[in-house]
Amino acid sequence: MIIGVPKEIKPNENRVALTPAGALELTKRGHKVYVQTRAGVGSGFTDEDYEAHGAEILPNIEEVYDVAEMIIKVKEPIEPEYELIKENQLLFTYFHFASYEPLTRAMIERKAVCLAYETVELPDRSLPLLVPMSEVAGRMAIQEGAKYLEKPMGGRGILLGGVPGVPPAKVLILGGGVVGTQAAKMAAGLGAHVTILDVNLARLRYLADIMPANVTTVYSNEYNIRRLIPNHDLIIGAVLIPGAKAPKLITRDMLKEMRPGTVLVDVAVDQGGCIETCKPTTHANPTFVIDDIVHYCVANMPGAVPYTSTIALTNATQPYAVKLAELGWEEACRRDPALRKGLNVVQGKVVHQGVAEAFGLDYVPVENVLN
Repeated sequence: MIIGVPKEIKPNENRVALTPAGALELTKRGHKVYVQTRAGVGSGFTDEDYEAHGAEILPNIEEVYDVAEMIIKVKEPIEPEYELIKENQLLFTYFHFASYEPLTRAMIERKAVCLAYETVELPDRSLPLLVPMSEVAGRMAIQEGAKYLEKPMGGRGILLGGVPGVPPAKVLILGGGVVGTQAAKMAAGLGAHVTILDVNLARLRYLADIMPANVTTVYSNEYNIRRLIPNHDLIIGAVLIPGAKAPKLITRDMLKEMRPGTVLVDVAVDQGGCIETCKPTTHANPTFVIDDIVHYCVANMPGAVPYTSTIALTNATQPYAVKLAELGWEEACRRDPALRKGLNVVQGKVVHQGVAEAFGLDYVPVENVLN
């Protein structure tokens, strides 16, 4: 198969979809890998690194899309890329379709095969291609939240871990999945008082067993959220419904119940956000303030640490990329139920129910396109 790796053009996105080591795993199996020049520079990988591991370098994004049967990316295509995508071309990347209708309609129109990292799902309901970036984002949520709690950044002027004689900050985490767990580990390790909310009692029991004494678990409902937000300094939105929009757990009216300078970090922004006042921001301009509450809603948080993120992502996507290259997307998805769940839009048809429901589009069961 011919695989193309374009340079990411979303603002402030320094990750690349494939490391030189990942390129080697494909080229040694006889596949052709074309990488756009300087695609890996932001992550610390040179064109020479790729060439040394069997890849070929192309001078521009147009040539990469033109030659490739499978495009491997990090972020969803943005508008300048739409017209480069060919009918039946396989795109393997994060899409988060349910958060952005124009992208969904563009991919339907291009009749591409869109296989989304974030909806590849194992039998135990885990999301193997979302986990590495969720781990990064969860840890970064605390790192960034701690920074924006500083007074010059608009926060309350609180040191996350406190000092002897001064209590630490209180951190509230909405969601006990991968993001929430990693955020709790980081916050607890820095000495904060942490409360995790989730609707899954089994998950809360598990977290109560593994977390240190400065982490408390609470069942998530509107009553408990409203009860807790007035006395917490940093609130992390870490809720995910695979392939669908995130529920709005913090509404606009709740901001008035918080103390001025409280910091909100909405990691769910890729899926529409779980905070009603959330809107996507960038690393260049990461925050905004509403009702004296600082909002940090960067849509590609792991892009700030591209070296770590790129290696972690390739570690996870590599086996699936190899399978797709060896078997083709149809046979690979027939054989692998986890990969099959990654299909979202196929040749003009929406085959993921959550995406169809988000925009009132016709839903076609994925089995219908895998004849």
